[in-house]
Amino acid sequence: MSRSRSRTWGKTTVGVLLTAVMLFPVYWMLNVSFTRDQDMRKSPPGLFPTHGTLAGYRTVLDEQLPYLGTSLVVALGTVVLTVALAAPAGYALAKLRPRGGGLLSFVLLAAQMIPGIIMAMGFYAIYLQLGLLQSVPGLIVADSTLAVPFAVLIFTAFMSGIPGELLQAAQMDGARTLRTFWSIVLPMSRNAVVTVSLFAFLWSWSDFVFANTLVNGGTHEPITLGIYHYIGNNNQEWNAIMATAVVASLPAAVILVLAQRYVAAGVTTGAVKD
Repeated sequence: MSRSRSRTWGKTTVGVLLTAVMLFPVYWMLNVSFTRDQDMRKSPPGLFPTHGTLAGYRTVLDEQLPYLGTSLVVALGTVVLTVALAAPAGYALAKLRPRGGGLLSFVLLAAQMIPGIIMAMGFYAIYLQLGLLQSVPGLIVADSTLAVPFAVLIFTAFMSGIPGELLQAAQMDGARTLRTFWSIVLPMSRNAVVTVSLFAFLWSWSDFVFANTLVNGGTHEPITLGIYHYIGNNNQEWNAIMATAVVASLPAAVILVLAQRYVAAGVTTGAVKD
């Protein structure tokens, strides 16, 4: 009994230490965001902001809010477009069994292996012809291409576990394919919808490659470009830079904490079959 308890405490200690190491950069980002400029190069550096300041956060409110607003619009637009495209596709692959469905699943899997910079160059050439460069809708479409293949695979795995008898009962009651999908399949796929929405939001919120290639220099730029420009123009004001990073991280962190139980269910459902 005591040996088992010692092993448990040992594993817990190792887990806590590893977690502390991984989270230390986040803590240091918070620490620097509250540190005054004159204390920034103190040796040894302070582990706590003894003379804390909110100057960096005031700078964020003064200069970075438009970038944050653009990122929010792009992220929400990416979520809506991704779910609108991936949910019907996942339903078709899982339940309608279209001809060539296996090949399509393989193509979706292979699409996730294409480097983002290659896709960005392709979008640049297309948008140059269509006049969509430096536009928010163009960035939403580009960001969705990262999320849709993954989302289709998640929806397919989840919807495969929905009992076929339930769908047959709906058809016997006169529900057509679209009505069955909208009224039965989609509400039952809530965990998958939350999972896909979360990952689509995170990918678009943190995107830099597409943003730098397709909207750099425009009137509406996301927060990743806002941080990039701020570092280039003010590479000495680290408290403001870190405050911007903290504020940019908050929406994603809050959403991840709130949706974690749905994400766990959405990712694992379909992985094991009875």
